[in-house]
Amino acid sequence: MIDEQISIFDMFKIGIGPSSSHTLGPWRAAQRFTERLITGGLLDKTESVKILLYGSLAKTGIGHGTDVAVLLGLSGADPVTIAIDEVPQRVSRIKQQQHMPLGGIHHIPFHYADDLLFLYTESLPYHPNAVTFQALLSDGRAISETYYSIGGGFVVQEGDDGGGHGHRDLPFPVRTANDLLVWCMNTGLKVSELVLENEQAWRAEEATIAGIRAIFATMRDCMYRGCHTMGMLPGGLQVARRAYKLNKKLIADRHYTDYHSWVAAIRAGGDHFQYTLDWVSCFALAVNEENASFGRVVTAPTNGAAGVIPAVLQYYIVFHDGLQEEKIIRFIATASEIGSIFKKGATISAAMGGCQAEIGVSSAMAAGALTESLGGSQRQVLMAAEIAMEHHLGLTCDPIGGLVQVPCIERNTMGAIKAITAAQLALQSNPDKAKVSLDAVIKTMWETAQDMNVKYKETADGGLAVNIPLSLPEC
Repeated sequence: MIDEQISIFDMFKIGIGPSSSHTLGPWRAAQRFTERLITGGLLDKTESVKILLYGSLAKTGIGHGTDVAVLLGLSGADPVTIAIDEVPQRVSRIKQQQHMPLGGIHHIPFHYADDLLFLYTESLPYHPNAVTFQALLSDGRAISETYYSIGGGFVVQEGDDGGGHGHRDLPFPVRTANDLLVWCMNTGLKVSELVLENEQAWRAEEATIAGIRAIFATMRDCMYRGCHTMGMLPGGLQVARRAYKLNKKLIADRHYTDYHSWVAAIRAGGDHFQYTLDWVSCFALAVNEENASFGRVVTAPTNGAAGVIPAVLQYYIVFHDGLQEEKIIRFIATASEIGSIFKKGATISAAMGGCQAEIGVSSAMAAGALTESLGGSQRQVLMAAEIAMEHHLGLTCDPIGGLVQVPCIERNTMGAIKAITAAQLALQSNPDKAKVSLDAVIKTMWETAQDMNVKYKETADGGLAVNIPLSLPEC
């Protein structure tokens, strides 16, 4: 188990799709390497750069936009602030002009085919998602650094301990679900309240609230945009967007002009089961169609699973009157703590654990958050998270064409529905009678990940990725 301290803003990061491990992580790694050159006074001396992609980053890098990410990271762009429309233009310019604006200011020759290498048959031992940056300097020296994108946008440089933050004295340190439960029982705090207390070890409360507002705003805007954008997804699979048509069908002739009036229009349609179910699917589809289109999303805890938590949160907002800032903040805080326990005890990387590590974890996070939001006890929160993961154990990652589209987008709808079902089961159950604890299911998930054949871990070498011809439409 990793001994690390994880903040809300580690579990939820604003970035660009389609993959947190293959896009956001390599992008951040490229930025870190460039910063190393700048702070070391080496940027102006750099004559050329080579990028080596290993393992899963090589095998599914094109479909996941890894090449796009490292080029933009090296050229000084930031995934939080770059205009989405500029992404293809900047990459095309680098390829066509055969020059890289390293750090955004120092131009060097760069030949895409020769300087960005996909090492399909090579992997490094620490983690399947590895990238090495090599810089040749004018004085003849060479600088080389290797980074590992370990899931959810987390990046570890070779030789680092992976701890991330400098150590803080958290009032309520948590490594396991049992730790969390003990603190909650001893203090009477809800999970969200305990999380927000811990966050104050990193920053002032006002800064935490502002950060969560930004997280929610990104989720909200991504979902709204996805529900109002039609067309085909990029990548060649010819997958049509579905959220636009589903939103239009469900909203019928009710008028709205923005997010808030959209929520009111959805509520006006009632709350019967089929209607609610269709909307949850629509919410999840919208986010992951945006993710597949290099849109701005929030890792929750990954990009491939970015639609589950926003969909369940939107379900709570629309159908349980959750459109209040305090309620949204507590939902996100609770979800982050569940996710952090999974990362410490297992993994949130599909390249390490298959899709159980992404959709499974996001479903558990959403289930726990919804349970607290609907009045569940701390034990019921953990029970809901356990139920959600228990029914994702062994889920493989087998993206067709290496794209985060089929079956990834639909899996977000399934993860969202399972989260809601898990929350309802927990709310109607006595956790004292539960046979499986959250810690037990996390341990089982990690053991399952270690036993899983590597071809089912985000390589596109097994499962649907090899059994579905690329010319077939999504069914």
